[in-house]
Amino acid sequence: MGSGFSKMKKQARLMQDQFGQMQEELKKMEEVGSAGGGLVTITLSGAKEMKHVKIQKECVDPNDIEGLQDLIVAAYKDAFAKIEAKTSGSSPFAGLA
Repeated sequence: MGSGFSKMKKQARLMQDQFGQMQEELKKMEEVGSAGGGLVTITLSGAKEMKHVKIQKECVDPNDIEGLQDLIVAAYKDAFAKIEAKTSGSSPFAGLA
């Protein structure tokens, strides 16, 4: 009985270490999302933290602020989807449920 518990503790420690390594890798990963043919780009870290926003001056129209807002949201969603695609299923806990 003791050896089984020790084995479980060791596996749990190993999974915790793997999870920590994955979190560090996510912090280093970056993805760029764009909208409007590149008029707006947003860079997100793998942890989904916004790192950079770039807006081309030709898409800034004081009479169409809503259009610019929509481009920003679309660029964010694009970057977010790319991060999700790269990170889905990469959890060390996948398959345990």
